[in-house]
Amino acid sequence: MVKNVKQTKKFEKKHLKGVLERRKVVQKIKQKEQIKQKKQAKKHQDDAFIKGPDGGKQPVRVKKNLGTAAAGEMTVDDFFQGGFEILDKKTKDASGKLGKRKRDDEEESDAEEEEQSQDEGSEVDFSDDDISHDEVSDDEEEDDEVVDDTAPTGMTKEAMASLAEKDPEFYKFLKENDPEALEFDENAEFSEIDELSGSEAEGEEPKKKKQKKDTKAADDENGSELTQKMIAKWKAQIEETKSLRAARQVVIAFRCAAHLNEDDDEKPQRYTIHDPNAFNDILVLALGKIPEVLTHHVPVKESSSGKTYVNTDTKKFKILSQLVKNYAASIIHLLGTLSDEPTLKLTISALEPILPYLLSFRKLLKVLIKTVVAFWSQSASTEATRITAFLVARRLMVISDKGVRETVLKAVYQGLVQGCRLTNVNTVAGINIMKNSAAELWGLDQTLGYTTAFGFIRQLAIHLRNSIVNNKNNAFRNVYNWQYVHSLDFWSCVLAEHCSPLKEAEAGKESQLKLLIYPLVQVTLGAMRLIPTALYFPLRFQLVRSLLRLSRATDTYIPLASILLEVLNSAEMKKPPKSSTLKPLDFATAYKAPKSYLRTRVYQDGLGEQVIELLGEYFVLWSQNIAFPEFSLPVVVALKRWLKDSRKKSSGNNNGKIGTQLALLVQKIESNAKFIEDKRNRVEFAPNDRTQVDAFLRDFEWEKTPLGAYVVGQRKLRAEKRKMMEEARKEDELRRKEDEEEERLGKQQDEDSDEEEDDHDDLAEDDDEDEEEEGDDDDDEEEDEDEDDE
Repeated sequence: MVKNVKQTKKFEKKHLKGVLERRKVVQKIKQKEQIKQKKQAKKHQDDAFIKGPDGGKQPVRVKKNLGTAAAGEMTVDDFFQGGFEILDKKTKDASGKLGKRKRDDEEESDAEEEEQSQDEGSEVDFSDDDISHDEVSDDEEEDDEVVDDTAPTGMTKEAMASLAEKDPEFYKFLKENDPEALEFDENAEFSEIDELSGSEAEGEEPKKKKQKKDTKAADDENGSELTQKMIAKWKAQIEETKSLRAARQVVIAFRCAAHLNEDDDEKPQRYTIHDPNAFNDILVLALGKIPEVLTHHVPVKESSSGKTYVNTDTKKFKILSQLVKNYAASIIHLLGTLSDEPTLKLTISALEPILPYLLSFRKLLKVLIKTVVAFWSQSASTEATRITAFLVARRLMVISDKGVRETVLKAVYQGLVQGCRLTNVNTVAGINIMKNSAAELWGLDQTLGYTTAFGFIRQLAIHLRNSIVNNKNNAFRNVYNWQYVHSLDFWSCVLAEHCSPLKEAEAGKESQLKLLIYPLVQVTLGAMRLIPTALYFPLRFQLVRSLLRLSRATDTYIPLASILLEVLNSAEMKKPPKSSTLKPLDFATAYKAPKSYLRTRVYQDGLGEQVIELLGEYFVLWSQNIAFPEFSLPVVVALKRWLKDSRKKSSGNNNGKIGTQLALLVQKIESNAKFIEDKRNRVEFAPNDRTQVDAFLRDFEWEKTPLGAYVVGQRKLRAEKRKMMEEARKEDELRRKEDEEEERLGKQQDEDSDEEEDDHDDLAEDDDEDEEEEGDDDDDEEEDEDEDDE
């Protein structure tokens, strides 16, 4: 034994470090190989879908050309028969290639960066992240750029800066001897589009003359003002022939419109826009017609499962990739400057048709996802804007691969958490829209949905554990806040939507998300009992409603009666309340009661109404169950005991309102128990027959049971009461706005009247001064006359 210990220590001292390092190196190599194989498999799959089963290949006849054959392919006799010609070697032309690099050289590094970014995004950041619309930088364009060795391109500014940094001597030589070579073209990335458009034209002038003409026209338009006449011309060309040259001009003008009123001396805009009608026309044209041009020239193929395929190997796509990236980057930048709802909706909806073309540009796609999710989660966004942004995110979930889907899910959840930080009467409707819409995304890919949901629920459990273990310095505030409450409620929405028996019957299999019900319920119950004081009873009611939704949708029994009985047995409900003039607390938009509400009749009445409502909703879930009499008996006994204690004059709370409502609930529960007993006495199967037990009263409508009819009536009364309160709130808000407007107008009139009085006083003072001066002049004249007389 001692010998083994010594050997272990010796191995740890001398060899362990090297072994671990070698294992890490081997593991990295294996990861790279796996990534490479996955990419190759995906490429073969795309090729098979686009080109067909035979690969789209046709037999090629090879003709022997002895003069031009490679030396390695010739025999000795063939070589001497062809003569002693010098074999020219292909050399690379360095002109026009500065500042660009091929994407193939860094596929593996991009894959590793993507995996690292996915791992980093597993934790949700609760801080507000400002999304910068200028994140589509030059580095991103360099990473995603595709170089075509056969097409000439212009000298870009980035290439010029790279040349000055890498080879300053050559840069200095060019500056002294050939300064024209360093003049960069602002739109060099669009230079190939004109050539492509010119090659497709038929029955027109020769290509060289047309290029000279276009160059001259472009020089004339450079720095000119954008007019409606120019826009109408481009629109006609696009509608008639789907002209790429016109699309290029539209994208350039659209970029100028997106960066309007942004002074940049280094990169002057090609067009200046002063006419608001021209600005509106170029936005409508670019957002409506550019996707049509892209679809015409590079069509998108869609499979039956919703997957889309774009042939990225064609020369036309490589040339149009720069136009697509600039168009998308301009839309993202424009969204940061818009505030008008119709324009926002139009701009966001323009992103949906170009999403298949952006799947190859991951960095740009991440910025787009952040931008769309930001508008979806903003409290200032309207319902139409939220829905439009959600449709873009959902479309991206359907057509993209696993990596992009995971990015979308994480961004959506983080946006939801940040968007529900402020919860009040005005924002609660928007938050509910976010939760209901986002819940749909987790069902599109349940395997990935299970992985992400498990990670986020585990994160909530870790927050709860830390608050229980380190219960000091207000550690419970990490759990008792709106973001945590809405997160638990959101996951109950997700599981309730995708784990229902109806959904599982449609899918033909059990939902993978069903395994998350138990951990979510445990975390929610633990959060309820973290601080069991009357101050946080509203939070308890919020979480009980979440679990009731989950239990109703999935037919899962969750014990909630004890949670509600704890509220009834608290000191807040047992002691007599004190009168107050406070408004009733809105439990729908509160997770914590103000201290001024404690021990007041208003708060006690509110707690009693909430407990009675939730107990009725809880028992009605099992009102058709064959075991309802035994299930409800302990709770009925506890409620009767509480009613008996509350009527005591010395120690009871003497709240007749709560006592009457609670006694009615007990009566309905007992009536439902008798109804089930009557139905149960007529059956002929034994309790061990699970099939018959589960089928008991399955076809009987729950609304027709005694307890179900009571709950339906209570729901209608609460809905009417809620509607009246909403109307009263709107009237108060409108009256408050009118009072503020009147007060503002009154202040403005007072200021105007004060200014008029000041002006009048100034005029009066000027008149008095003039009169005094005239009087002095008269006195001087009289004195002069007296002197003359003397």
